[in-house]
Amino acid sequence: MADVESKLQRDTTPMPDADPLLGSAPSEASAMAGYLASFAMTVVATVVAVGIDSGMTIPNVSLVFVVPVIIAGVTFGLGPSLFSAVLGALAYNFFLTEPRYTLVVDDPANIWAICLLFLVGLIVSGIAFTSKRRATDAALLRRQATMLQGYARDVVAADNTKAIVSITSHALAALFQVPVVVMLVTEGEVVSVNGVGGVEPQEADFEAARSSLEMGTVARAGIYPALASRFDFWPVATAVGGQSAVIGLAFAPDERPSAPDTLVDVVGSVLALALYNQHFPVGRDASSAR
Repeated sequence: MADVESKLQRDTTPMPDADPLLGSAPSEASAMAGYLASFAMTVVATVVAVGIDSGMTIPNVSLVFVVPVIIAGVTFGLGPSLFSAVLGALAYNFFLTEPRYTLVVDDPANIWAICLLFLVGLIVSGIAFTSKRRATDAALLRRQATMLQGYARDVVAADNTKAIVSITSHALAALFQVPVVVMLVTEGEVVSVNGVGGVEPQEADFEAARSSLEMGTVARAGIYPALASRFDFWPVATAVGGQSAVIGLAFAPDERPSAPDTLVDVVGSVLALALYNQHFPVGRDASSAR
């Protein structure tokens, strides 16, 4: 049991700038670094394009400016990629179209070339960003699946109700990186509270938890009837007579994920089965009988 809780404690250590449901959220410093890198790559592309144009006549030299757009989209995201597209179009206009070293364009054909370069940049930005987002989402799903498998394995190995609730609260904290509370309720009275994250439930939170159980629906913090609660509560229906459970997650108001219910429902289902097995250990009784 000590080894399990130690591992879960490591899993719940928040990672900097981490969004457990949407992947890593870039900080202001890393976002600025992305724009600076995009600017530097566009400068390099400009030098290469001007060098090529001065040595030979290549009709599609503007495509050199698409390379920074692709790299920025895959590496830094949509914003830096669009920034590269705009810079590339301006650099192509300034350095490679007549009259040079001015943003004035005399030849209508060059206007179309600049617009086409910008349009290609926009399309490539969208494709690169979408590819990166899908890869990030796939990695996140693998991480969540691995954590859920570990949770199921650990909770099955637990030998008492206290351990089951503790493992559940740590698993939820690892999944969502927010304070968590798991309550056991018997005949309407809270008999056990296990929290992770340092946010102690207050009376308003207990009222919201009871309301969630009574109505059998999710009680969102700040929304009636959980107006004063800091936790979103999910009821957990168990097959144990007179006993039920409720899961609470304390999301920041402006950082609540759009769809946490699926993961919470999976954890709640495993918790319900574990509590049932703890009260009616059919497998262990059968083994003892043999």
